[in-house]
Amino acid sequence: MIDNAPFRTLVHKGLTVEGYSRAAVQSCWRIPELKLGFDLGAQPWGFMATSTWFVTHTHLDHIAALPVYVARRRMMKMEPPTIYLPESAIEPIEKLLRAVSRLDRGRLPCTLLPARPGEEIELSREHVVTVSPTCHTLPSVGFVVWERRRKLKHEYQGLPGDKIRDLRLSGVDVTHEVRTPLVAYLGDSAPEGLDRCPAMFEAMILITELTFVAHSHRKEKIHKFGHMHLDDLLARRERFRNEVVIATHFSTRYTDDRIRRTLARKIPDMLDGRLHIWL
Repeated sequence: MIDNAPFRTLVHKGLTVEGYSRAAVQSCWRIPELKLGFDLGAQPWGFMATSTWFVTHTHLDHIAALPVYVARRRMMKMEPPTIYLPESAIEPIEKLLRAVSRLDRGRLPCTLLPARPGEEIELSREHVVTVSPTCHTLPSVGFVVWERRRKLKHEYQGLPGDKIRDLRLSGVDVTHEVRTPLVAYLGDSAPEGLDRCPAMFEAMILITELTFVAHSHRKEKIHKFGHMHLDDLLARRERFRNEVVIATHFSTRYTDDRIRRTLARKIPDMLDGRLHIWL
């Protein structure tokens, strides 16, 4: 495998999280079992086979590799990918792709679709993605991937199989949909982006930005520019019901060692072992 961009890997209950994020450098994630990815600030060669992507916003560390990714798939004779992104970004991205196409002298076929807050996007019979508003310096959204299953309604539980079959044949809907939030991805956002989407606190896996950790960095200014501080995470500690919390997108002002030391001092139990520092 060609190693052209850094990423780390974590496996939890049958889901693999692959990616890497550092503020002003790159943000790119994928969940191969769900056949989707988040943000295109970089494009590890091994991610190319993933054909559905959800982009949170259009800062370059989140979209810089979008033309490269589309071009690689065309070069490898793969189907054009589908990319969801904030609605206001679609026209500028189309213009960007046309400009790159002229420079590269190659087609850049892809499907760009709007990710509107409050809407949901159907991936398959088993999975759906919901879109939530986040709080950044330009239009931005977050995503939650849900597993959905049909389960027998309470009033029909315990009935013999032939009775349930007869009810189905008569047109009675004997099941109801049950949804479970699997993966939540915040992107870049002030803490309001988390607060506006309660499912982010409930998802099995949460990938959240944590750009600033130093006490000397003022939270008011951090929030104004659409980011989170370690104190914001601490203030919400009791709300996190996630089995895994991946903290990422740290500022390049900090060394990796400083980030580790600061979090070890402020959160020595690492949220009961659930918090993973992604460096």
